[in-house]
Amino acid sequence: MKLLLLSVVLFHSLLSFDYKLQPKKVGDITTHCFFGLPEVMDEHNNGNMSNSCFVTLGSSYLVCDSGPTYQYAAQAYKKMQSIKNLPVAYVIDTHVHDDHWLGNSYYVTLGAKIIGSKAFKELPVLDQTRMQRRISSEAYEKTTQIFPTIFVDKEKVLDINGKKVYIKSVNHKAHTNSDLYVYIPSEKIVFVGDLVFNQRLPSLRDGDINGWLEALEQIKKMNVTYIVGGHGTNIDKKAVDFTYNYLKTLRDEVKKRLDDGEDIGDVVNEVTMKKYKHIPFYDSIHRQNVETAYRMLEWESE
Repeated sequence: MKLLLLSVVLFHSLLSFDYKLQPKKVGDITTHCFFGLPEVMDEHNNGNMSNSCFVTLGSSYLVCDSGPTYQYAAQAYKKMQSIKNLPVAYVIDTHVHDDHWLGNSYYVTLGAKIIGSKAFKELPVLDQTRMQRRISSEAYEKTTQIFPTIFVDKEKVLDINGKKVYIKSVNHKAHTNSDLYVYIPSEKIVFVGDLVFNQRLPSLRDGDINGWLEALEQIKKMNVTYIVGGHGTNIDKKAVDFTYNYLKTLRDEVKKRLDDGEDIGDVVNEVTMKKYKHIPFYDSIHRQNVETAYRMLEWESE
């Protein structure tokens, strides 16, 4: 019997992955974040490359972005229980990229309400998600595609134990075609998802460079102490600057050459932006960003 029990324990241990998550307190307020690695998702990090945050709002937690898998979310919640044993009232998915919301499949087992952008209404259930293709089956165990059931069109306001939570839609294409940010005035904090990257290059593949810069300009004006992005550990008021400066320089460099009549092949080769060469993802993303920006700006100029 002991041998059988040992075998069962060993079997289940082989079907799990320890994300080794450590919550980091955001300043002196009631927020903790699990910060992802500046890496591409693979079988070594098993999707631990985006940020997931918990805000203590009286008698419950609010979660901003649930993470890449069921197991990730379960392990994050267990860590938070050791800080304060509270239920999760709401989970807010800032956008449709799956490294930010596949953890929903765990939080629904706790009875949490899932809130997301209106783009989730059109999101199909896939035979295999991007995350599922790139990480181990052990880490992906129990993960299912659970979409939000509460949608934000322009703005939704939650009142949780007397604290207001403003969930706002950018309402134009920016990082994606439907980005949300979560503003909690009492905590002087805003969670902006992948509108803000730091410590790695952002990707334009699903976005619009002008719309993204417009959204960042609005965020820069907000009366907050903390700006928490979807990737990176910089969370002060200047956290927005890396993404903003990269995208603005990219737009200016591409537009100048486009106005001079240069073709796309030459522009992709010329706009190297050497300042960013040491930043993770430069080699895999920058040239693609240049090409994407060129096509967007070319279309807008016609």
